[in-house]
Amino acid sequence: MMLGKTAGGLFWMHRYLERAENTARLIEAGWHIALTQHSGDGNEWQSLITTAGVNEAYDAKHTDYDAKSVINFMLRDPDNPSSVMTSITAARTNARLVRTALSSEVWEATNECWMLLKDTLAKPVTDRTLHQTLSDIRYHTSVVRGALHGTMLRNDIFAFAHLGTFIERADNTARILDVKYYVLLPSAAMVGTRFDNAQWEVLLRSLSAARSYRWLYSGKSNPLNIADFLILDERMPRSLSFCYKHIAGSLASLEQEYDITTAPSASGKVGAYLKGQRISDIFEGGLHEFLQDNIRYIGDLAQQIETDFRFYA
Repeated sequence: MMLGKTAGGLFWMHRYLERAENTARLIEAGWHIALTQHSGDGNEWQSLITTAGVNEAYDAKHTDYDAKSVINFMLRDPDNPSSVMTSITAARTNARLVRTALSSEVWEATNECWMLLKDTLAKPVTDRTLHQTLSDIRYHTSVVRGALHGTMLRNDIFAFAHLGTFIERADNTARILDVKYYVLLPSAAMVGTRFDNAQWEVLLRSLSAARSYRWLYSGKSNPLNIADFLILDERMPRSLSFCYKHIAGSLASLEQEYDITTAPSASGKVGAYLKGQRISDIFEGGLHEFLQDNIRYIGDLAQQIETDFRFYA
């Protein structure tokens, strides 16, 4: 049986890697939406800080929510526990702790990712360098994920890494959706307008889902269809349903190997979490409220996994 400390290191290594990538995606969503905003009041940048849950840390250092301050705080500020650089450093630290459980390819990809991004983020990111910086973050983190899938045995080591990836991805997909629909949309009167539809298109691009969506819906942009695709479609790699499906699969594997059958985080409950949901009912009940419920559920699930598998024992 794997030591809880090793399981926790694998879980958090891959949570942090996914967090770095998704923080870049969140910034990209905010950046593109800011370009389409009419008011220019900076609310979109404050909303990114709120959505990331780092208001206290940001407010301790800044008084205004301007683009430059927010972008650099979320990308490279060491005082931000969720910044890309903080996340990549934490991923590498955890990788060193569990290095004997990783293939050489995974360790080397993680170490190279840290070194390259440390160099990239050594100086402030400007409007001119932002696009390339975000692309670099997505690319280098995906190389680590590719090494994991291409070289690791499908055992409990892989299952804990997989859990960390999809717990974090589900949380961030919910947050990216929420930053658009609830916080950035200027008013209810804008729902369904060309401006609203353009913002939904931005989210599809930020989640690398634009081309897949067009294949399925023949290019017809519709907020209800887009939300259904990003929340309930199990074929879409960043949808909530896809994430829950893979979380349930990893939990089922671990429950069998570790004989944990009565844990509150049991795989059957996770797999059934979104079963039977309809996007029309979600919109009617409030998309923001639904997403916030999911963020809380994911947080509770992660804590329960840590308890069940004794990460800190």
